[in-house]
Amino acid sequence: MVNYLLRGLFSFFLKNKVLSIGTKYYPTNSTEREYVEMINYTQTMLLEIEKANITTNRIFENLINELGPENIPDNRRFIELKPAEDKVDEYALLSNIVMGSDRYLYVELFNQGKIIQEFANIIKKENGTIIEQSSSEIVAKLLSKNDAIRVAIELIRLGADKDISVRASAGMTGAAAIERSINLNKEIGEVSGVGFTKLGGEFAIVFPSKFSKLKGEPVYYDNYLFIDVIDSTQFIAENGRDSLVEIMNDIKAFIEKECKGKIEGYREGGDDLIANLPTKDAALRAAIDSSWHGLNNGAKIRSGIGRSRREAGERAQLADSIKLWNPSSVIVFDLADGIYGYFIPSEFTRSVIEFLSYKKSAMFLIFFLVFIATFIGWNVGYWQFGLVAIILAVIYAITT
Repeated sequence: MVNYLLRGLFSFFLKNKVLSIGTKYYPTNSTEREYVEMINYTQTMLLEIEKANITTNRIFENLINELGPENIPDNRRFIELKPAEDKVDEYALLSNIVMGSDRYLYVELFNQGKIIQEFANIIKKENGTIIEQSSSEIVAKLLSKNDAIRVAIELIRLGADKDISVRASAGMTGAAAIERSINLNKEIGEVSGVGFTKLGGEFAIVFPSKFSKLKGEPVYYDNYLFIDVIDSTQFIAENGRDSLVEIMNDIKAFIEKECKGKIEGYREGGDDLIANLPTKDAALRAAIDSSWHGLNNGAKIRSGIGRSRREAGERAQLADSIKLWNPSSVIVFDLADGIYGYFIPSEFTRSVIEFLSYKKSAMFLIFFLVFIATFIGWNVGYWQFGLVAIILAVIYAITT
């Protein structure tokens, strides 16, 4: 209840809908634990700047654009097994960031055929890693979900040429991919196809007949990240230019080494940079880590992620209007056809959130005392009692 009220309150002041404050994502390893603890410590808010219009038709259109029209044959059938939720899933979004874009591909042959090794060789050629392999099954790890779907379509084509039905499915883990394949078999039977998830929904592309070799090349998109230190002039005046240089050099090194990004447009001593990263989740991770690093060193950073340098810069500019009383670190990015952002509040705002969230009994007692002081003050002719009570309550909230 308190979380709901807080989201409504901050939505009003930020003029953008707050979808979550912190996260309830359950970490399963040290990396996830680090991110979850930091998101909850900073009370990072997920904002909806422009709501995405999530429909099955739009998901299919986006998939064709992402894979490339030449990489999907005309005789496909697009099946919705479970509709996508018309909202952004905070859990899925966070898992993309902390777990990366790696996707697993499960491949199964419905009838006997000596083709499994050929499949394995194709997967390796597409920069995939074979996790498990038998005479009729493969579990492999690829760089992205789109890569997994594209490779699966090629394997289905090769199987059809030899009258072998092939089931494929993509998932965030090998187990998830296998389970998706089992569920897909129950829904459509032993028809060649590939199952996958998009925005919380379950979908499949099936191929009831043979199709010719696809002529398309893999589609690669730029994922530009624009980073800018907010009010760098004041930061330099308070901390010195060397501090700014150190922060920006640390961010540059992190993007290059940890996120495999290519730095563009950075001049040492400057307060901004542009980087091109291999995947959107890598760009998100770089932006979040950069914001936290800046926060730990007294610098606030605005970030934007886009398909072009201009788009990334324009997204970062949107951050200027997203603030409470002072500018805060904001990361703006697109999801489906909507615009969303991560807002990292100031230390004072975090203190208010924590007080309201975890000290409900104290909050009730303070409200009661302020109400009594105001009530008595108005009745005895000393309205100042209420004002003094409010000031004391604010001082107590800040100091505790």
